[in-house]
Amino acid sequence: MALHKTRAVVIGRRAFGESDRLVDFYTRDHGKVRGIARSARRPRSRFGSALELFTLGEMVFFDSGRSELVQVDHFDIVRPFVGVREHLERLGQAAWSVEVVARLSAERDANPALFALLLRTLAAMEVSHRPTRVSVCFGLRAVDLLGHRPRIDRCVACGRLHPFPDAALDMTAGGLICSACRAGADAIPLSGGLVGALKRLRALSWEESLRLNLAASLDTELTAVLEGVVARLMGRYPLSSRFLTQTRRFLSVVAEPAPSE
Repeated sequence: MALHKTRAVVIGRRAFGESDRLVDFYTRDHGKVRGIARSARRPRSRFGSALELFTLGEMVFFDSGRSELVQVDHFDIVRPFVGVREHLERLGQAAWSVEVVARLSAERDANPALFALLLRTLAAMEVSHRPTRVSVCFGLRAVDLLGHRPRIDRCVACGRLHPFPDAALDMTAGGLICSACRAGADAIPLSGGLVGALKRLRALSWEESLRLNLAASLDTELTAVLEGVVARLMGRYPLSSRFLTQTRRFLSVVAEPAPSE
């Protein structure tokens, strides 16, 4: 039975049996790994609060090689990202980001660049006043790192250079398509302004992309388009998207002024 040690982020967890916990990790050296933390749900478990969602830790696990599940021996906290869990919008956006990793990455397929991007995203999310922008910047880069980078300089069907009217993004085809080539395609309409914004975001550094000011309409369109891209790659809309919608409704109600007497 092989013993491994690696840094990992908790990206999912659920109860297993009477006292155990089944935990999904995204690791630096092994990619996505699912493990059993024995007795993790007992009051005096050695894991304590280490297995909270988003926590970065040093993971020690045993792998028999005969099962997709590993045995988690230790998970020592390196950074808990508490600030992410204490703010509803940050919590929702971070949950969306880890769901992208959980759903779109393959088992045991190491991707150190994606691991580093996830850590950078959680660190930015913890202090950001624009958590939606952080998750958008994460999503755009994650799609690229996972091998789905769409082409946005020309129509992928006929080769026509952009700009052209009624452009749309067809993830099955691999990029932009023009109206003449779009018939029947499950494509996402893009405004000319958004194509330009996507090109700018690709060219900017991480910090620059977080600071980039876009018109409110472009910000809204960018978020919707990225949601559509991820949904097509997953085969369904992320479950965390429903939480985000409910959170925004709740916050809008809370923000409404009380009626005057």
